[in-house]
Amino acid sequence: MKKKCQVVCLLLIASLVLTGCWDRRELNELAIVVGIGLDKSGDNIRVTAQIVNAGEVASSKGGAGYSTPVSILTATESTISEALRKLSTVAPRRIYTSHLRVLVIGEELAHQGVENVMDGLSRNREFRTDFQLIIAKGTSAENVLEILMPTEKIPANKIYKTLELSEKVWAPTVNMPLDKILADLSNPTKEPVITGIQIVGDQETGKTKRNMSRSKAYANLMVPGVALFKQDKLVDWLTDEESKGYNYIMGNVKNSVGHMACPQGGKIAVEVVRTKSNIKGEVVRGKPKITVSLYSEENVGEVQCKIDLTKPETILQLEQLAVEKLTNILEATIQKAKKNKADIFGFGEAIEDVNPGAWKVFRKDWDQYFADLEVSVHVDVQIRRLGTTNNSLLERKE
Repeated sequence: MKKKCQVVCLLLIASLVLTGCWDRRELNELAIVVGIGLDKSGDNIRVTAQIVNAGEVASSKGGAGYSTPVSILTATESTISEALRKLSTVAPRRIYTSHLRVLVIGEELAHQGVENVMDGLSRNREFRTDFQLIIAKGTSAENVLEILMPTEKIPANKIYKTLELSEKVWAPTVNMPLDKILADLSNPTKEPVITGIQIVGDQETGKTKRNMSRSKAYANLMVPGVALFKQDKLVDWLTDEESKGYNYIMGNVKNSVGHMACPQGGKIAVEVVRTKSNIKGEVVRGKPKITVSLYSEENVGEVQCKIDLTKPETILQLEQLAVEKLTNILEATIQKAKKNKADIFGFGEAIEDVNPGAWKVFRKDWDQYFADLEVSVHVDVQIRRLGTTNNSLLERKE
């Protein structure tokens, strides 16, 4: 009897703790947002939401369906929180942002400053931190989210996957989730950079279903490089090559491909398979100095010239050419940052690590110290493999 009473008591306690799915949300009651765009609209914020049309995406009819795979809703208010709630006036379902893939900020808003925008996003408990943050170059975030793609039914997924793949195999992009950009914005020794997105082709036709029905789309979205920020404001853009240079310096390059001129004319392509970067700070006679060291392991990927790759001296010559090419890229990237007085590399942090006392002096006028900073670049390149053949077809014809 005593044992039976104990079981009953445990069941009663469990019934109080296990209250069931009291806060459940049915899928057919939600408008799942995969992309959000933020644009300046006078003194207000214009919020664009890319919402999945689940029935159309799941349809076996694909492009022959009766509607587009996503819907675009917009609302304008003085704050992001208000604009998101205001979307309920045009959305038949509750706006649900936990599956967000990309957040696009229009270039005009980025020039004005993103600090207030980031604050609104970081306080929203429904937002996760694993979405990609990007800047729309030369256009609005709304226009970017309206482009429909033939390769991916959900445009936000296309953008997310493109950025993810580009970072791994091409290296001009920077993975920038919300928590990372917040850390950079609050870091006094490093300015942020954010990957850009650009519309190429016929923008208006790209917003229609016609863009999804062609093997070569009327309009497409491409990565033009990364946006360079000063504090929270966009001040300049790094080119594709300079964006690679930034990633080389920061040790972000996992894999990439580049080319250089052959000694006798023509070109040779090399695949970067491994890199290691080191930033060292020091204070010499009261002045800050930075040394950037880069090691790059490469393979020969393509030969379009007459060259004998079986000779060790030829490989040494190619390595020296690769060193010169990479050194020029890194120095050009550093010069672009110094021109804008934007320490995107965290050089100030390197100085602080080795000499905290001197950093207290430099910190107050670090913008000017950084603009005049002496930076030494040392590059070491090792070419390991030649591919499945030694010499090029051109060489073997001799």
